[in-house]
Amino acid sequence: MIAKRKEKLGIALIAVLALLVVAGILLQNPVAQDLNYHLFKDARTLFYIPNFWNVLSNILFLLVGLLGLYRTLIIKTLNIKKEIKASYILLFAGITLVAFGSGYYHLWPDNQTLVWDRLPMTIAFMALFSIIISEYISVRIGKALLLPFIILGMASVLYWYFSELNGMGDLRYYAIVQFFPMLAMPIIFIFFNSQYSNTRVYWLLLVVYIAAKVFEHFDEEIYNTLGIISGHSLKHIVVALGLYILLISYTKRTAK
Repeated sequence: MIAKRKEKLGIALIAVLALLVVAGILLQNPVAQDLNYHLFKDARTLFYIPNFWNVLSNILFLLVGLLGLYRTLIIKTLNIKKEIKASYILLFAGITLVAFGSGYYHLWPDNQTLVWDRLPMTIAFMALFSIIISEYISVRIGKALLLPFIILGMASVLYWYFSELNGMGDLRYYAIVQFFPMLAMPIIFIFFNSQYSNTRVYWLLLVVYIAAKVFEHFDEEIYNTLGIISGHSLKHIVVALGLYILLISYTKRTAK
């Protein structure tokens, strides 16, 4: 009885959060992509590759993504439910594609290439959100939301891209897709029980996300301090490491 009340409170909080996030963002004026976003501190060209370390660090996403697909589809060592196997496939496929999209973007950073960075990121991100809903709230609900989540995520990126082409850049829908799940996840972790052990890995992933945003924000300061690597490259490394730890946790956890 207490558990059910706790879950109902969790659902109510998620609903309120959704209303606040959507209303709070959509009540703002459209926000175009700041072109300074494309100005990374470490723009060194090495071996004829511009922005070398920002490009090369994406190899880590390729390794994690391919390893995840290998363990999901070939040797099948992940402890997952068959009903939502597609969610894990899309997660690791998205991570794999991030390597190519992000690598392409960092070769020639501008809005035209950024879209190819953001599209695979939304695939991976929304697949992960679907997985968390499946593992904590309901397999049926998580499975049903997978495709709508993926479509919504990709649509938010394409809407932003074409709004920029029309001279009226609008990042608001992309902001909803990116930040609502991150705010909803702690509520899910607190008010619902996972079907698996080792749930701390998701909390770790939240910490990694926050750390990545800090590294991204202090890109120049980190490069000026360290002299060999920038905050943006560290962001790639830290996120890839967090995703690798998540993959390993999927193989070692047990069902409750």
